This record gives sequence, C-alpha cells and structure tokens, in this order.
Amino acid sequence: MRLLPWTGAGGKPCYLSTDDPGSPLSRLADDIEAAQLACAEQVLEGARAVLHDAKAGEHAVRFALVRAVESLGDVLRVAVSRGERIRGGDG
Repeated sequence: MRLLPWTGAGGKPCYLSTDDPGSPLSRLADDIEAAQLACAEQVLEGARAVLHDAKAGEHAVRFALVRAVESLGDVLRVAVSRGERIRGGDG
C-alpha cells in the first residue's frame, strides 16, 4: 500500500494498492510528490528571505509561515510514504 500525496474527503489519507510502480496512478503520485518537494524548496527560500528582511511586516511573516506550514505537511507526507515503501509497507 502506498500513501498518496493527496487526501480524500474530510482530509482522510488515500492509498494505492498496486505491485506496479510504473502504473499511471503511481506515476501521477510521483509527479505530484516531485512538484510538492520543488515547491517546498521555493517556499523555504522565500521564508528565509522574509526572515532576513528586518523591514518585513507582520503580513509578510505570517504569509511565509502559512506557506511553510503547508509545505512542511506535504514534505512529511512524502517522507512517510517513501519510508513505508522502503520498509515494504509494514508501517
């Protein structure tokens, strides 16, 4: 079972059961994970810039923090999914 990089109704986790890592849904999940990780890199770069700007206002800091929290959630989900796959899905 693979934890997918998106959630279902009510924020519940979605899983894929397949032995084919090259299936269309597996490839889509891989592409979304790659996009999430790339986005997280950009968010991190932007958040660092805001934090190093002594003139950044509350709105800028709050925006950077909200984006960073979203990205952290995505990155943790990718890490959990990949960790489960490395261990063979046994948790």
